[in-house]
Amino acid sequence: MKYNFPVTKTNNPKQKPDPDTLRFGQVFTDHMFIMEYDPEKGWHNGRVQPYAPLQLDPAAAVFHYAQEMFEGLKAYKSKDGRVLLFRPDMNAKRTTNTNERMCIPHIDEELFVEAIKAVVDVDKDWIPDKKGTSLYIRPFIIADEPFLGVRPADHFLFMVILSPVGPYYAGGLAPTKIYVENEFVRATPGGTGFAKIGGNYAAGLKSQEKAHESGYEQVLWLDGVERKYVEEIGTSNAFFKIDDEVITAPLTGTILPGITRDSVINLLKQWGIKVAERRMTIDEVFDAGKEGKLVEMFATGTAAVISPVGELSWKGEKVVINTGEIGELSQKLYDELYGLQIGEVEDKLGWTVEV
Repeated sequence: MKYNFPVTKTNNPKQKPDPDTLRFGQVFTDHMFIMEYDPEKGWHNGRVQPYAPLQLDPAAAVFHYAQEMFEGLKAYKSKDGRVLLFRPDMNAKRTTNTNERMCIPHIDEELFVEAIKAVVDVDKDWIPDKKGTSLYIRPFIIADEPFLGVRPADHFLFMVILSPVGPYYAGGLAPTKIYVENEFVRATPGGTGFAKIGGNYAAGLKSQEKAHESGYEQVLWLDGVERKYVEEIGTSNAFFKIDDEVITAPLTGTILPGITRDSVINLLKQWGIKVAERRMTIDEVFDAGKEGKLVEMFATGTAAVISPVGELSWKGEKVVINTGEIGELSQKLYDELYGLQIGEVEDKLGWTVEV
C-alpha cells in the first residue's frame, strides 16, 4: 500500500442504530478522514480521526462561491464477512473530472480510493448486514480559504464521512410517481451538469418541492435549451424500455455520468438487450406510453440502485407504466447489481473491491 494514514480512535464511541429503523443519511459513524491542500505542500496530512464538527472561518470560500464537490458510494458486508466497495475507481475518475471543472486541485485517484478504504476499515463494524442496508460513503472537497473575491481558492479540505443507511425509498423497490418539469431546468450545455457538485442539487430543490406538492416523489428533467429532451430523474439517471429497446440520455455534458448507469448499460449489453444512449423527446415517451410500448421506466443511482417508475405526469396528462408495478427487467437489474455489491453474485467484471 502506497499510503499509510495515521488513525486516532475516538474515546466516546456512539451507540449503533437499529438496522430495522435506519433512514438515509441521518446517522454518522465514529470516525472520518480528513486531509488538507495548499499550493506549497499539495495534498498532505491525511488521517483518520474522530467524527466531529469543523471549525471554519465565516469568510471560507465554500460559503460564498460554492467551490466544492462531493461523491457517493457504498460499502457492503458479505455473508462471509468481507467488506466490499463497488467500483470506487469510477468515483475517483469522476472526482478528477469534477475537480477540473470546479478549479479544485487534482487528487490522485489511488489516494482517493485508499482514503476511503482507510476510514471504512476503521468503522467497518458500523456496516449493517440487514438486507437492503449498507454503509453510505460521502467523500467531499471544500474550499476553506477565507476571502471575499471571485477566484479559485488556494486552500481546501478533502474529507470522507460514513453513514449506515437503510433503503433510499422507504417503500423499497415500489414504483415511484414522477412529475415532468417544464418551468425549471437542471443544466445547460457548457454548465456543470456532468459534475458532482452541491449547486446542481440546490438548484433543483424548488422543482422537487413543486412535485411533492402535486403528489409526486421526484422530477424528470428536460433539457435546458429546447425543453423537450428527457435527461435525469431528480438525482438519478433515467432509463426507458420501449418495445425491446432500452434508451437513456447520452453523456453530452448536461447529465451526471452515473456509475450505476454505466453498470446497467454493461449488464444490458451482456444480456443481449438492445440499449441506446440517445436523445429522446418527452413527446416520444408519452406517445410510447399511450400506445402501450413504454414497457418499463426506471432510475439508476448509488442511493437507490434501481428505482422503478410507475407513473409520469406532464402538462396535465398521465401515463401509467406496467400497471404501476415493478417491471421484470428492473427487478432483474436490481437483483444482479445488489447481488454483486454484497458478494452473492459472482463478480466476473472485477467491479467489487475488498477493503
